[in-house]
Amino acid sequence: MELEFIFRIFIAAILGGAIGLEREYRDKAAGFRTHFLVALGSALFMIVSAYGFAGATDAPDHRLDVSRVAAQVVSGIGFIGAGTIIFQKNAVRGLTTAAGVWVTAAIGLACGGGMYVLAAAATALVLLGLEAFNLFLRKFDHHRKDRDG
Repeated sequence: MELEFIFRIFIAAILGGAIGLEREYRDKAAGFRTHFLVALGSALFMIVSAYGFAGATDAPDHRLDVSRVAAQVVSGIGFIGAGTIIFQKNAVRGLTTAAGVWVTAAIGLACGGGMYVLAAAATALVLLGLEAFNLFLRKFDHHRKDRDG
């Protein structure tokens, strides 16, 4: 069972790191290390929540709700993400970074729950969305420069 848990945090770290590499390549505030750690930590929290208290529930009047820790991860990441959002010169910056850290935590939770295919699909969609948006912006800026220039 411990090898399965190690595999779960390893996959979470790899998937989170992939998103972080894209952000690092774009020279954003939260890069590889941040996304790597958020995904790994979220997976670890999920595993501890689901399996770490097995002995504590031996009494019939004790109940275990593994979703409580997952909900707290979402709240905690929301707090961290809020710190990356900056309002500067009438523009909001860091919103995509905050959303990226948030979805990376969800990917980590999915890995911690053993949902590897879902986590991998979410990672692929995140990377596709970030890259597709950048391609769109470059094309849009190119047309705008041609029109304005």
